[in-house]
Amino acid sequence: MPDATLTETSLAAFLAAFYAKVRQDDMIGPVFARAIPDSDWPRHLAVIQDFWSSVLLKSGRYKGNPFGKHQALGGLEPAHFARWLGLFEDTAHAVFEPAVAGTMIERAHRIGDSLKAGLFFRPDSQVP
Repeated sequence: MPDATLTETSLAAFLAAFYAKVRQDDMIGPVFARAIPDSDWPRHLAVIQDFWSSVLLKSGRYKGNPFGKHQALGGLEPAHFARWLGLFEDTAHAVFEPAVAGTMIERAHRIGDSLKAGLFFRPDSQVP
């Protein structure tokens, strides 16, 4: 039965399920594999937990720079974000009741839109 509330425990379960899918995905799994060695996944998941806890539960634990981390990866395309969001949505709907899943998905889209704007928006450099 889907969780009706978002807690640190339910968030951790969601993230474990979600990133298991991400790591197995044909499109974005290789991106993560290049950036995060298998031995570093526990540390990475802890950082991700801090990030989402800060975003969704307002814990304030995350102190990093998600834009800088994504920018440093290089080779990211909008299709990578679309796939990530699709897996995020599927997992959120499977783990949480609709209201909780909807809140998480809305936040993920806002964050994704912000990252994509920073990474891919290139205004025309020619002024008429």
